[in-house]
Amino acid sequence: MPLRSRLLILALVWPLLVSPAFAGGDWNDDGVAWRSYEEGLAEAKSDGKPICLIVYTQTCPHCTNYSRVFHDDQVEELSKGFVMIRLDQRNDGRVARKYGPDGHYIPRTMFLNSDGEVATEIKAPRDKYLYFYDEHDPAQLRDAMTGAHQKLQKKSGGS
Repeated sequence: MPLRSRLLILALVWPLLVSPAFAGGDWNDDGVAWRSYEEGLAEAKSDGKPICLIVYTQTCPHCTNYSRVFHDDQVEELSKGFVMIRLDQRNDGRVARKYGPDGHYIPRTMFLNSDGEVATEIKAPRDKYLYFYDEHDPAQLRDAMTGAHQKLQKKSGGS
């Protein structure tokens, strides 16, 4: 293949390879205070805040779609009441395996008390894949965040 053709193909494909969608999505890093797993657990214990834990992978198309939900103004505001942790299942599989009460599908969103225990009663409104929230509409996640905050703040002794 001539060099010119190769360069043209590279010019067309390159934006796809470096776009946020290819890299696991745009999780609104400017609006949501994401923490690493270890940092988040320590902060939750110290501050008595509940945790919102997202298990995802960089290459999952559903995760990419779901990442956009975190740009919703209400989700962004609600996130301030939680320690927000995003956990890449491929890069930290040992930890991610601990958080699969009904399987290891992705993305999974779980709410944990400040001691890091999963509140299994807070889940998506579905019969299967209980921690898979609508990847296009933030309403399910907003409802879960509101309920989780009320339930878990009381248990943590916060307001």
